[in-house]
Amino acid sequence: MISYEPLFRTMKEKGITSYRLGKMGFPLSNYYAMKHGDNVSTHTLNQLCKLLGCKIDDILEYIDED
Repeated sequence: MISYEPLFRTMKEKGITSYRLGKMGFPLSNYYAMKHGDNVSTHTLNQLCKLLGCKIDDILEYIDED
C-alpha cells in the first residue's frame, strides 16, 4: 500500500498549508485525492517534489500490508 503520510509531515515541517500549495500552482484536487489515499500520476509526484524542494520519499512510502 502507498501512504502519503510523509507528504503531510513534510508540509508541516516546511510550514506549507494546502492553501499555500494551491497558490504555488498545485491543483488542490490532487492534494485532496492524496489526502484520501487515491492514486495520483508520476507527473503529480514530480510537481510536488519540485514545489517542495524534496525527494520522493518525503512524499510517499510503501507499507507492506502482510
